[in-house]
Amino acid sequence: MARAFDPRRAGPGDELAELTGWVWDAEPRSVPAVPAAPAARPLGPVALTILGLGGLAAVALVAGFLAFVAALDRSERVPQGRADGIVALTGGAQRIGDAIDLLAGGYGRRLLITGVNERTSRDEIARLNPTQRHWIDCCVDLDYRARNTIGNAIETRRWMRHNRFSTVAVVTSNYHMPRTLIELDHALQGGDRIVPHPVIAEGFDGADWWHSPSATKLLASEYLKFLVAWVRTRFETDPESSRVAILIGRGKPVKAPVRMVAEPLLRDLR
Repeated sequence: MARAFDPRRAGPGDELAELTGWVWDAEPRSVPAVPAAPAARPLGPVALTILGLGGLAAVALVAGFLAFVAALDRSERVPQGRADGIVALTGGAQRIGDAIDLLAGGYGRRLLITGVNERTSRDEIARLNPTQRHWIDCCVDLDYRARNTIGNAIETRRWMRHNRFSTVAVVTSNYHMPRTLIELDHALQGGDRIVPHPVIAEGFDGADWWHSPSATKLLASEYLKFLVAWVRTRFETDPESSRVAILIGRGKPVKAPVRMVAEPLLRDLR
């Protein structure tokens, strides 16, 4: 906007205005109005209920996890009493060694190692346990069929029925034992006695797990699998008809007979 130049109001930089006699003032720019943010709507009763139930579920899940970890065995112990048979679930070399030691100590008449890798032979197991070669040759059966814990339970049941065993000592890692007992109890229908023998893996400190990300991840994963197994066994009547077992076993049903490779047993079956 232009106005007449007033020498009394002149200041530095007004030389051009003094020559022309006019002063141009910059027009103020209009600032667009910012619309006010809409007021937050209060949550309805349904949303509040869902949030409350979600919070309770989260608290229950965490409390259950802490109880699960607290219940794990912190040290190995000798099984209470003897059993007809012993079953060891693969997944750690220490499990096999402990199971063979139990067999040699008279805590069972035969040993089933279930879930053996197809590339693992009897000679390989004997090489890893050279002082127990006699027991491996005479009284150990290898199962190559099971691919998961459900399959381990199925093969254990068949093996027990074949040998007419009614009690079995179970050897597996301490963090894996709760899920193993659920699967075995479901497969055996509670008619047989199960004697747990948890193995404490070297380097695994269950009492100080929160300081180890790998231990925390392992325990959390096993806890979730334990919950799934508990829920699944509430609805299934027999693990051999389990769709979950087939899915976990990569689409291959776990319905084939146990592959017995102990020489004395093979002679009996001919």
